[in-house]
Amino acid sequence: MLDILQLLDRPDTTIALVGATDNPAKYGHTIYHDLKRKGYAVVPVNPQRETVAGDTAYPTVGDIPEPPTIVNFVIPPRFTLHVLKQCKELGLMNVWLQPGAESPEVMEYIQENGFNYLANACIMVESRLKV
Repeated sequence: MLDILQLLDRPDTTIALVGATDNPAKYGHTIYHDLKRKGYAVVPVNPQRETVAGDTAYPTVGDIPEPPTIVNFVIPPRFTLHVLKQCKELGLMNVWLQPGAESPEVMEYIQENGFNYLANACIMVESRLKV
């Protein structure tokens, strides 16, 4: 299994951004626009938005038409665990926890359930421009 950083280098990688938003004061906005600018296929997930930056937003990861390669979390830990359980049910086992999305309970869950994960690292720092 490829680690999360290796998955970022694949041209067919799609990233579901849980917590994507049009609110410029939130990291879900900054990260969404950064990844799009770098050429990544990014799918916004936010139950409170119909669109993000003009793109269709999905209420849950289960509503995304095609399974994403990576599910990136930029939400508070109290919501992260709930979404992780959905990911497990759907077989979406490649997850990236932005700093602040993790908690001891979240970390225990992903380790006990065999997720391929990266935690406490910013995808904006680790990602590169797609060429």
